[in-house]
Amino acid sequence: MTAPFTSLPTFRETLAAAAGPDGAAGAAAAARNGQLTKPQGSLGRLEDLAVWIAGWQGSDRPRITAPQIVIFAGNHGVCAQGISAFPAEVTAQMVGNFQAGGAAINQLAQTCGARLDVVPLDLDRPTQDFTQGPAMTEAEVVSALTAGWDAVQPDTDLLVVGEMGIGNTTAAAAMALALFGGEAADWTGRGTGVDDAGLARKTDAVTRGVALHGEATDPLEVLRCLGGREIAAMAGAMARARVDGIPVILDGFICCAAAAVLAQAVPGSLDHSVAGHQSAEAAHARLLTALDKAPLLSLGLRLGEGSGAALAIGIVQAAVNCQSGMMTFAEAAVSAG
Repeated sequence: MTAPFTSLPTFRETLAAAAGPDGAAGAAAAARNGQLTKPQGSLGRLEDLAVWIAGWQGSDRPRITAPQIVIFAGNHGVCAQGISAFPAEVTAQMVGNFQAGGAAINQLAQTCGARLDVVPLDLDRPTQDFTQGPAMTEAEVVSALTAGWDAVQPDTDLLVVGEMGIGNTTAAAAMALALFGGEAADWTGRGTGVDDAGLARKTDAVTRGVALHGEATDPLEVLRCLGGREIAAMAGAMARARVDGIPVILDGFICCAAAAVLAQAVPGSLDHSVAGHQSAEAAHARLLTALDKAPLLSLGLRLGEGSGAALAIGIVQAAVNCQSGMMTFAEAAVSAG
């Protein structure tokens, strides 16, 4: 499916036109869940997850057969402000590691049986330093949104998007500040492990960047002025999933910053998503609260790469398998009491 947008306004229109879940299928799934061979509510959030997936799949017996993880990579001009513990070259080096199968996300994708795709985005051409000017032109951000849209496979039935990009926690912090307010320190963490001086530089860059682009109050303009190519690509992939009715598991702070753009641009545009985990990045919990998403896991992860969401694929698969594979009391000839 070719991206049906060529500008930020038409991207918003595409997202706004997306249909919602199948209410009848969700109700049927809930009714079936109430008849399964277990006390009602005994599987906790697994039951809610199964009914949620059922609505998006249009079946009271949903299946997950083709989960996909997509890792987008981009470089950031704001690294010139000394905001990372690693040089920008690490982005391309880690892309090579992903492609060779040597990163954590490769192992996690294999564990949960997910397809893994890696999409580098103009790594030799960083975004502009957002403390000096807009990170991207409209053409650049639309190109990145389109790359994300096009990366979603036609048969995907559960999507995780992850990222790699030195400097992208700074971009995400700036976006969160612009979208939700507060102080730069509320949203700025240590990311790759910067020391106190690095954290001060990072917080200062976020403060100056948001002040410079204070007129960018529209969420899509926030993405253009303060974001990065990989962040825009994640938003594009999640938007494609929303249009195609594919459930999404959100990853960490950077992924949720991309998701926040969609949520603020078009209300209801994250109805197809669940938070996979709460990361150790300080502001992620605050961002999940702003998005009204309760995490499935909290394991102290702060890697990125889609790693926390990838771990949560197994939880969603378990929920769906219980919903669709368990017998009802009548089918199993078990007394319901």
